[in-house]
Amino acid sequence: MQRYDRLREILRLDPDKDFLAIYRLTATYEFPWDFTRALELALFRTYAVPAIGSLLAETAEFTERTQKRYDDTSLLLDAVMEHGFESDTARTAIRRVNQMHRAYDITNEDMRYVLCTFVVIPARWLDAYGWRPLTHHERRAAANYYAELGRHLGIKEIPDSYEEFEKTLDAYEEAHFGWDEGGRKVADSTLSLMASWYPAPLAPATRALALSLLDEPLLAAFRYESPHPQVKRLFRGALKLRGRAVRLLPPRKAPHYARQNPEIKGYPHGYDVGELGTFPVPGSGGCPVPHPRRPAGAEAQPPA
Repeated sequence: MQRYDRLREILRLDPDKDFLAIYRLTATYEFPWDFTRALELALFRTYAVPAIGSLLAETAEFTERTQKRYDDTSLLLDAVMEHGFESDTARTAIRRVNQMHRAYDITNEDMRYVLCTFVVIPARWLDAYGWRPLTHHERRAAANYYAELGRHLGIKEIPDSYEEFEKTLDAYEEAHFGWDEGGRKVADSTLSLMASWYPAPLAPATRALALSLLDEPLLAAFRYESPHPQVKRLFRGALKLRGRAVRLLPPRKAPHYARQNPEIKGYPHGYDVGELGTFPVPGSGGCPVPHPRRPAGAEAQPPA
């Protein structure tokens, strides 16, 4: 197989009918490392919205159990993509996400914004650092994939194209980005988590790299000091060089899913999708919907 053979395979598929297949090929064969980094950045952006950041801080899940929340978010989202919307595993994952969301007063606008980040931020990341940019074909498939996920999550007024997702994201961020102490705490905890994945002497460099990837509105919302321009150029340039190097490598022969990422630390012996996430107690201000700890049909997943 040659470097662009899988892209040719993608372009033979219909982005309106085969969006899951296209998205899976793009995310697990063409750009697995890039999609992981881009989706981390996508979630990080949501903390700069006070309504979202303050809620995440209030639950303490993203400040006191940061690794578990990172793992669970990645695994629940990835279960849908790996197994498909009609599978028992995906249905269990979606049910878990909906059960957790019902425990809180989250607006449709906020939910829709988070969905937009999953569509737009990976495309922008690949435009800047990928070994190739996403094609219009792939952007359309990604928009259709997340529109379908959004419908399963009960989100209304979902954009109907990549361009509309991008327009919605930009307008929302312009209107809602702002300082919140809770959002900053969640951002700090996430940066500390990322630093913990590498040897301690590299922690300052990891933080500097992460901050170098944030745009000015995001830095301003968190009140982070903007890195020195030379530091930004260094780290961003290194990522661009990586993309050029990856272009010269042979294509991936097997898919790579989030459960295989070394950053997933909490489930070395495997996990049950139906047990991921939080389980608030009914009657105590938590989720009012009764649910078993091991829903029928949930498939046990292997460790990485």
